[in-house]
Amino acid sequence: MNFAFTEEQIQLRDSLRRYLTATYSLERRRAITRSGTGCDASIWRQFAELGILGLAIPESLGGVGGNAFDAMVVMEELGRALVLEPYLSSALIGAGILVRSGSAPQQELLPAVAAGEIRLAFAHGERDSRWRLDAVTARAVREAGHWVLDGHKAMVTDGAGAHYLVISARTASGISLFLVPGASEGMTRTALTTHDGSSVAEVELEGVRVPADGLIGTEGGGLALIEAASEVAVAGLCAEAVGAMDALLALTLEYARTRKQFGVPIGSFQALQHRMADMLLHAELARSMSYLATARLAVSDATERRRAFSAAKFLVGRSARLIGQEAVQLHGGMGVSDELSTSHYFKRLTLINASFGDMDYHLERFGSVLAA
Repeated sequence: MNFAFTEEQIQLRDSLRRYLTATYSLERRRAITRSGTGCDASIWRQFAELGILGLAIPESLGGVGGNAFDAMVVMEELGRALVLEPYLSSALIGAGILVRSGSAPQQELLPAVAAGEIRLAFAHGERDSRWRLDAVTARAVREAGHWVLDGHKAMVTDGAGAHYLVISARTASGISLFLVPGASEGMTRTALTTHDGSSVAEVELEGVRVPADGLIGTEGGGLALIEAASEVAVAGLCAEAVGAMDALLALTLEYARTRKQFGVPIGSFQALQHRMADMLLHAELARSMSYLATARLAVSDATERRRAFSAAKFLVGRSARLIGQEAVQLHGGMGVSDELSTSHYFKRLTLINASFGDMDYHLERFGSVLAA
């Protein structure tokens, strides 16, 4: 398989990298974290102007019609720059669900998503779900002309700021998905900031009334959409982790070249050279698995997809943990200080590992698929 980037993908990568290098400093990131919103409006508008918010949306629906590898290129650069903005949850997961199964009125929102005027959030996880996609206790009951939703959704990325939430709930026919305005009566959104600075929310649903046309796809057909969304999420997170690991490796190498001990750079010590070589090997392994996961998005065999995504999430998570820990160790006490971006990369990689299934979950899932 040819993993060489096209000329257009290289141009996309370079233009996005230039923009983020010039504007997305650690100080600006800290300011976004302090705001509690997890999203800078001016940066989000610039993302729209760059065309990346419409990558998952076909041109016929107001997007730019990119493919999975285009999105992978973007996610790598966002990881490299430690971007907080909810690109994955809105532009890839939320928009992808509406593209796949949204009704015509629901898809009318997509041009505004691509233009940066509307953000979407995927509200699926619950307190006790432990990443099981079918563990849904939120309920939706059909009444005359509408649905009534009750339940709780936990750790929803951009859940407090998104204009619309894609919410999973159990109906009489099984798990279904609903497109719900964020300002709906009966919905309480409590904003939280995670340890890496990202904005999430606890979402409480108490008699939230959703019009009948708020149902996405068919009643009881939500699980297939959730599985597809989780695969997009895993592929995106793997690519983001690769970008973060690249940046962290470069920072550590530069530190080893300039930090002196006993009158010489610490990078001249053979023991540390071996450790940095291990970091490089793990970074390249993670890159290969990220490419594999992205390629498998187009595979029709569900079993093959599950095996590939769990293998990628496990191996990328293992590489991220090793590289993060080694970077902190090689930086010494400064490695965990807020002043250095090293600690922020380490925190982000740690949270990526815990998102959409950690290493233990995906190792067990991989084994279950092999045994089936």
